[in-house]
Amino acid sequence: MNTEWQAEIERRATLHAVLSDPGRLAVVELLSLGDHSPSELSAELGMASNLVAHHVGVLVDHGLVSRRRSEGDRRRTYLHLTANAAMVPSGWTMPRPRRVLFVCTANSARSHLAAALWHRASPITATSAGTHPATAVAAGALAAAARHDLPLPNVKPRPFNDVRRDDDLVVTVCDNAHEEMGTVADVHWSVPDPVPAADDAAFDAAFEEIARRVEDLAPRIAHA
Repeated sequence: MNTEWQAEIERRATLHAVLSDPGRLAVVELLSLGDHSPSELSAELGMASNLVAHHVGVLVDHGLVSRRRSEGDRRRTYLHLTANAAMVPSGWTMPRPRRVLFVCTANSARSHLAAALWHRASPITATSAGTHPATAVAAGALAAAARHDLPLPNVKPRPFNDVRRDDDLVVTVCDNAHEEMGTVADVHWSVPDPVPAADDAAFDAAFEEIARRVEDLAPRIAHA
């Protein structure tokens, strides 16, 4: 038997054993839809905070979940699934909305890229807005879209309250926006802001992370 193949089988068996606990599987299922802070997980799952901390610790130790410090409230940490968690088929879907609204603070980069990527992945309409919109879309976002052959509509940043409809699925792609909006957001993706770095690598990293999340969520809504 090939040694590498055997090692991979043993690794996957260990991960399945970790996920045999209903509490840990529930955490992974919830994170498959979006990022959560530990306190948000506790509230969503109706689970004591110390038990959430235990389950999260086990999942982090086994490489299924990672932590990311909030860019807004630096005391807060967001949890998200790693590539290893792709081995876990998720049965969760979301009700089909009339439109998906992507939100970040300035509506100058991440939210525009997310809406454009959504247009490419799903027949459901998408748009974007900001909690404190900038005056223009960031040049780095325009350049990243061009590098990835992604059509980006020629629109200006717009305020969230002017764009939002009651039946939108609201997805925040910015920690500051998520923390400002609270429960108004339906899903949160903790994507680092590429604008301060102002280099191609930062914008490409944001593009790739958003693209991966869009490709995961879009079919789950379309089949709901």
